[in-house]
Amino acid sequence: MSIVPPSAASMRGAVDLSSLLNRPPAPAAGGAGSTGAAGQAGQAGAVSVPSLVFQGTDANFGEILDLSANVPVIVDLWSARSEQSAELTLVLTRLILEYGGRFVLATVDVDTNPQLTQAFQAQSIPTVAAVIGGQPVALFNGVIAEDQVRAVLQRVLELAAEHGVVGTAVAPEGADAATLVAPPEPELPPHHVEAYEAIERGDYAAAIAIYKTALARDPRDNLSVAGLAQVGLLARLQGKTLAEIRAAAAAAPDDLEAQLLVADLDLSGGHVEDAFDRLLTLFPAQDAAGKNRIRERILDLFEVIGQDDPRVAPTRKRLTMLLY
Repeated sequence: MSIVPPSAASMRGAVDLSSLLNRPPAPAAGGAGSTGAAGQAGQAGAVSVPSLVFQGTDANFGEILDLSANVPVIVDLWSARSEQSAELTLVLTRLILEYGGRFVLATVDVDTNPQLTQAFQAQSIPTVAAVIGGQPVALFNGVIAEDQVRAVLQRVLELAAEHGVVGTAVAPEGADAATLVAPPEPELPPHHVEAYEAIERGDYAAAIAIYKTALARDPRDNLSVAGLAQVGLLARLQGKTLAEIRAAAAAAPDDLEAQLLVADLDLSGGHVEDAFDRLLTLFPAQDAAGKNRIRERILDLFEVIGQDDPRVAPTRKRLTMLLY
């Protein structure tokens, strides 16, 4: 499996990281940073860190680059919205700990660190990269088998050795004892907490209003985009029974709204392929307004199941072919 180091320019996205990505390795020095890059000892030897697994953020990325002058840093861009990415974080954590300090792992929550998400061009979640000697290295996107992850890590070690980055990170005994229990939980902004509380009490209208307000303030709030799609689905199905929804659709096969509701029902029951197939089958016979309603509903349901779900890509491809 090849590992292709991207150029610094391709990694910047909307954030100019050139001053960080192109700077020389940090000199040996004492002191401590939020990533724990304390007592650095040059490119070889022991480097004291509070933990081999820590959270990478927009704020501490400069210190992560400094640490990478001594020890390869694996960067795991993940999201609590994606169960698959959370599971991969556990795999990476276990493997990093098995290597006994030859790597450190920086987990980056894409929902709260937009600059790093853009800088590493994380088009899907999970995205895994490395930083070696201050330089980014693209590794892989999506979930791969554990043996493949091991092969990638071994290649990173070889690449790091070629660049003289052969130090070992040393954390206090027991520092990483709890890291295999679960991936790091992000601290949710207050409006997300309010939305969840509204959902728990069945007040979907209030939750929708909260998410819309959040998106009006920050259209890039991906967590609110997903939350709005999910609570919208709940609201559309609220108070309706399975029998009522299916009977209404059967009685009015040309009623687009009735058919859209059946797709909602299918998806909520785990029949994801059936939901998308129903919508795409309806698409060609619709007028322009109807086609747009179906397109919007499909995009909405992508957010419900997660953009990294393997059923999204083929559905998106089929929709694109129908559109053009």
